[in-house]
This record gives sequence, structure tokens and C-alpha cells, in this order.
Amino acid sequence: ILLLNRYTTMTTKMLLRLSQSLFLIGHRSRKHSYFSDARKWNVRLLSALGGSASVLLVLAHRASPVHLRSEALENASENSEEVLSPAKSKKVGFRDSKVIEYENRIKFYSTPDKIFRYFATLKVSQPNGDEIYMTPGDFVRSIIPDVKQPDGLGLDQFKRFDPKVDQLQEALPPNSIFTKLREHGLISFADYVFLLTVLSTPPKSFEVAFKMFDVNGDGEVDYQEFENVASVIRASGPVGQRHRDHATTGSVIQHTVSSALAQYFFGSKLNKKMTTKQFLKFQQDIHRGVLRLEFDRYSKDGETLTELEFAKLLLMYVNQSSGKKSRMLKRIKRRYSDDDGESETKRIKYDEVVAFWDLLSRLNEVEQAISFWTLSGSSIDKDTFKHVAKVVARSKLTDHLVEVVFELFDDDEDEMLSYREFFSVMKTRMNRNLVKPRDTGFARLVSACFTCARKTDFLSGLKQMTGLEPKSDD
Repeated sequence: ILLLNRYTTMTTKMLLRLSQSLFLIGHRSRKHSYFSDARKWNVRLLSALGGSASVLLVLAHRASPVHLRSEALENASENSEEVLSPAKSKKVGFRDSKVIEYENRIKFYSTPDKIFRYFATLKVSQPNGDEIYMTPGDFVRSIIPDVKQPDGLGLDQFKRFDPKVDQLQEALPPNSIFTKLREHGLISFADYVFLLTVLSTPPKSFEVAFKMFDVNGDGEVDYQEFENVASVIRASGPVGQRHRDHATTGSVIQHTVSSALAQYFFGSKLNKKMTTKQFLKFQQDIHRGVLRLEFDRYSKDGETLTELEFAKLLLMYVNQSSGKKSRMLKRIKRRYSDDDGESETKRIKYDEVVAFWDLLSRLNEVEQAISFWTLSGSSIDKDTFKHVAKVVARSKLTDHLVEVVFELFDDDEDEMLSYREFFSVMKTRMNRNLVKPRDTGFARLVSACFTCARKTDFLSGLKQMTGLEPKSDD
């Protein structure tokens, strides 16, 4: 603090002397052309004097014992709240934050093979060798940003699991779609890629693909036709485009649909047929199964959420490094109390979350309806939002849930919905960050440059420009 004060005094004296010198020069040389320039420089120096003094005063305040003590008390109160609340995790340290950043890069940019090997936790002995499996919790953790892998588990690090003896530690609902697909809800690598494809593909794409491969036009597909449907959909998505078979690691997809999924769809003898409606129902069940696992990550009692927990559930796929997420959550903290003494009527039930998810499943139609409404010159209030949800998505939202959504997406605090921000965040929430390209963009940039050079005949043009080749008559 003494050094800062001394530096402030020296800088102030120096700038004042320069300012006085320029003033004298300008005053004595009024008739010369450079008088105006000296006066301009005098104003600039005075502005710099005020700005530097302000910065140094702020630095001195930040380094003062009073400020440091208040900041420490504020951090201590936040840490104590995290310890007392069982639903909140411990404060992330420096090492864990770096691990989370590294794992986020794996989730966003790595191949499906590496993501599966990193986040899968179980190794099961099979007659033809060991096979790696994910639990439903591993699957959700592999797509949610800012969620750290358990210590001691990482790339090619697994725990031995015997389905006949061991029991899965994760508590799954009795009617979970994962337990219907395979015993204990285990997910193989082929299942993992297929489930990512199901989550990242709109229902309309599956409807079109089913019609294309339905040769006889009866609205049903058999096992082989469904293999073609799944292969085409997987190859067109970002997950399938990044996949490469690796025999050394066992990450090989011999069939697009695994044996467990095939038996679930077409029976043990693979002689049944499946309709488009049945598969779309399966896609909805997968979305809701993952939603239930996400809901359980924040719920204390497994049935309800507080307003803050519901806001975190909606923003869980927004990157933590973005300041937007913290600002939105602060608005919810200011508006609602998050203590154990609040009444049960203020909590949001799981059925309400499912109703809001049904709205998100028709997000494009909802966005179009709201755009029509705004073009007429009307703003989006709570009654309008509930009306659109009921008419377009046939979803009945409660007043309290709509109030929380408006508080979360009310940037200018005018009690109206900032619908552009709402749709931007909710589209990411709906597709769970699975639709964007899974690379840094450098490979696509290089490929585009080569394609452009090839189409424009770059080499011959360069020779003509440099004179190394005579120009043609044309």
C-alpha cells in the first residue's frame, strides 16, 4: 500500500509538470499553428492524470486490509453455505478446475471412442474377452460439462464388475428405460454411439429415414431395414462422423444396433417389425430417462426441486466459463430464498419439469408462434407464454414454473421474456451440445482452403501472375 501511494504521488507530480509545460508553450505560442496541438495534448494529459489516479486508488483499495478482510468473510460465508447444504458440492479447487477444463475439452472435441474409454467405469469378463461398459450415470457425466470424473478413474481405468454377483451402486427408477435395454442398465460402446445419435437427431429426420427405407410402404421396418436407417442417421450426425473403429481398444461397431437393442426392438429371434410411432416413443423414453438422471443430480428428495436447482437444471449445458450463466443464477438467488425453511408449495415437482420438457420438444414450433406474436407488436408476458405452451405443445405449465423461467430469462427486468436468449439457451439444453461439430475447426478450415484452391485452379493462376508461364490468348 505504501508503494502504491508513493507511485501515485510521483505519477501525479510528473503529469502535472508536463501539463503546466504544455500550457505555457501554448500560451506563449498562440500565433503559431502548433498551439492547438499543444492544447490538445494538454487535455489528453489531464485525462490520463485522472484515469491513472483512479486506477491506482482502486488498486490501493483492493490491497487494503479492510477489503481483503471483507472479501475473506464473504468467501467464508459462501463456503459455509456449501458445507451445510447437502445438495451442493464442495468448492472446486485449482487442481480440480484444471481437470474439469481438460475433461470438458474431451467431451467437446474428442472422438466417441476416447470419450467412452475415459468416462466408462466398468469392465465385465465375457467368454470372448473383457468388454467395457458405462453405467447410466457415466453416460450422463460424459455429456454434461463441468462435471468431474471420480478420482482413480480415467482413460482406460475401470473397475471389475460381475453382473451375476455385484450390484450396481446407482439407484435407477424401477421403470427406467436403461434397465429395459440391458441388465443393470449397462451401456456398451455400440449402445453409447446409438444413444447419442438418438438424442442428437430430431424426430422428423427419423420419420423421413423410416419412409425412405420402408420398401413395401406398410409403415413398418424389419431388422435389416432398421440397420440401414440407423447407419444413415449415424453417418449424417456429428457423433458418427467423428467415429473410427479401433480394434486395439475394442471400440469397434460391427452392427449399428447392438444385440441388446435389436432384441428389445425386434424380439429374441429378430423376426418382429417396428413402426415409426414405436421408435419415436422409444426416443421420447430415452430423453426422459436422461432427464430423470439429470433431475436426480440436483433433487434432495428425488421428487422436487427448489427454484435455484431448477435453474441449474435448465442451464446445466451452458459452459461455466461463460459469465452469462452466473449472472442468470444470481437473479434467481436474489429473487428466491434457498433455505430448508421454505414451504413445499414453492418447490417444483418432477411432473412440472416433464411438462416443461414437452414444451422444449416442440421448441421450433413454439419459436415460430412467438415470432408471429412479436411481429404484431406485442410483448411476451407470462399469460402469453402459457397460452403458446398449451396451444402449440399441449403442455400445461404452472404459474410458479413460468414465474421462475421469466425471472431467469428477464435480462432487462421488465417482467417480460427475453425470448431470443431463451431460445438460444433452450436449444442447447434440448440437444445437450451434441449437434455442434466435435472438432476445433482447424481441419475444416484446411479442407476448405484446399477445396477452394482446387476449384479456382490456383497453381495455374499463380504461374500466370508471376510470369512463369505465358498467358493464353484468351
